[in-house]
Amino acid sequence: MTEFLTTRQLQEILHVDRTTIYRMADDGRIPAVKVGNQWRFPRRSIEGWLKSQSPVGATVSERTAPNSSDLRHLIPVECVQRIQDIFADLLGVMLVITDLQGEPVTAPSHVCPLFALAERSPAARHRCRQEWAALAQMPDLQPSFSHSHLGLLHARGLIRVGSELKAMLVVGGVAPPEWPPGATEIARLAEYLDASEADVQRAAAAAFVLSEPQKQQVLSYVQRIADVIAHIMNERNVLFSKLRTIAELTQI
Repeated sequence: MTEFLTTRQLQEILHVDRTTIYRMADDGRIPAVKVGNQWRFPRRSIEGWLKSQSPVGATVSERTAPNSSDLRHLIPVECVQRIQDIFADLLGVMLVITDLQGEPVTAPSHVCPLFALAERSPAARHRCRQEWAALAQMPDLQPSFSHSHLGLLHARGLIRVGSELKAMLVVGGVAPPEWPPGATEIARLAEYLDASEADVQRAAAAAFVLSEPQKQQVLSYVQRIADVIAHIMNERNVLFSKLRTIAELTQI
């Protein structure tokens, strides 16, 4: 195994042109030494530099298994959770990232009290996941609100890695125009959620009431936020691809 990588080998790892590599070497942004008129790149230093580009807190298994179907290998959850929390607070809605089967990948942000009650009921919790999975099958590319089994509105933005659909950003907890529900519906929900009518009434009253312009604003942001998450996932995937390549080179 040679001690140095050539410019061509580094091009294949970084997927950039020769001029960019020379510029990075000149600027000291990448480990490099000049031998005569040619740049050479110390293999061990390059490997360490690539690893230093990994997301903060990434585990060894995350670094070495980027193609796993487990989304937690593709999403830097701690980083994405903070982004999700901020947008949920700014928009005044609940947000959560799920896989295509409706299973949450992040913890829900700005949790709706009625959803919190549903999470305590195994049947309602399962129904929520089923409804989220159904959102993934909707043919519309643009987010739109629909009613959940709790009577609230929810929508989704699609998250793609490359051309492949991988996850969704789900927005929920939004009160429909006919909210709050009447006594009969409160009683039905209380029985369904195995909760007291008083608790359900309080939770329903705390649903996120938005004006029509605010609802449209939320819908306009859902896909944009999903696209930000997709960009992070794609960048992470590219980085892992580079790490795999350098690991393969070290075996030569």
